Amino acid sequence: MAQEPGRALIVGAGLAALRGAEALRAAGFSGPLTIVGDEPHPPYDRPPLSKHVLTGAIPADATTLPGVGGLAADWQLGSAALRLDRQARMVGLADGRTLPYDRLLIATGTRARPWPNPHEGRLAGVFTLRGRDDAAALRQALAAGPKHVLVIGGGFIGCEVASLCRQLGLPVTLVEPGPTPLARVLGRTVGAFIGAIHEGHGVALRCGSEVEWLEAEDGRLTRAHLVDGSSLATDVAVVALGAVRNTEWLDGAGLSADSGGVDCDARGHVLDTEGRPDPHIAAAGDVARFPHPIYDGRRVALEHWSHAVAQGIHAGRLLAGAEPESPYDALPTFWSTQGDLVVKSAGLTEGADAVAITQGDPAAGRFVALYGRAGRCIAAVSVDSARWLPAHAELIAARAPFPPRGAATDRPNGVAIFEPGFA
Repeated sequence: MAQEPGRALIVGAGLAALRGAEALRAAGFSGPLTIVGDEPHPPYDRPPLSKHVLTGAIPADATTLPGVGGLAADWQLGSAALRLDRQARMVGLADGRTLPYDRLLIATGTRARPWPNPHEGRLAGVFTLRGRDDAAALRQALAAGPKHVLVIGGGFIGCEVASLCRQLGLPVTLVEPGPTPLARVLGRTVGAFIGAIHEGHGVALRCGSEVEWLEAEDGRLTRAHLVDGSSLATDVAVVALGAVRNTEWLDGAGLSADSGGVDCDARGHVLDTEGRPDPHIAAAGDVARFPHPIYDGRRVALEHWSHAVAQGIHAGRLLAGAEPESPYDALPTFWSTQGDLVVKSAGLTEGADAVAITQGDPAAGRFVALYGRAGRCIAAVSVDSARWLPAHAELIAARAPFPPRGAATDRPNGVAIFEPGFA
């Protein structure tokens, strides 16, 4: 039975917040609902920012998510949450106001990790890519036809931006401290395959190297200096060093939260510093760290679009008083479009001790890599072979033995097992 309505407050105004708010209403919550966001924009879709917006196919302000206009909510946008008082059940905002709650959903997500030197990070020509305004500014810079683009960091966003620059006909160098692009998340074995594809499209890769400092003239970026003593003339640099979870506003609230996220129990309620769930607070999306049943209860925080949707819905129903049928256990899925290359994944590669190419051929640029740990399938990554991914996702969800047994069409004869090559 649903609780008395009271007041619901959602801190964060992204995808997880919107889907959580919709689920809260759909599950019967009829009380006042307020949604707080630090950006002035209503919830928008982030994946197009590093793809269609940067190419100019759509403007940044055309990414607003469907459902925003039809939601019965009080939108408080453009002022960040600064503190949480759980005893008074109040959230303090940057503009000095306080907002009360009876049910609170924490969905503050992440922000781009900045360049470590703040002065250099503010130079004209230096960009990060996380929000709508970031994408609009970077699009303008790329459309102006820079002489050379430097991408600092070879994760998914870095690879997407580098490949997009090649689509636009711009010279681009990607500098990555790891042995290959995507080595941290996919391992260097699969990362090397993907790196070779990018090099074939004209991306200059500088792996095993780092940018030490950025040089400017009259406040504008002119050159990047690497730790090996070399330098690159460049007029646009995109800092793609990952994300920082927005948890600082929870300091002093007595919750189990740090830079890795805010901890939740298996149902989705946030835990206090003693490990006890607060029944008035849930968390969802990038900022939520929770025990995943498929991975033996290991605590994970995921930055995936599909996860934000699924966990947002789960948290909204939980706060509405709809008892979840089971712990949140959605299989993590992710996709990345890098030029004409589509990379999709299911499961979590972390901790893998083996990887096998189970479909296709890396030399042809189309394949599926299946990851194993302690004799079980834990993740799969498809490169331009998405039709094979659902079958692999079933193996992962079932904790099937690794390597997989039985034959499959297009599976290489005598599947070879490789070291995944995680640093």
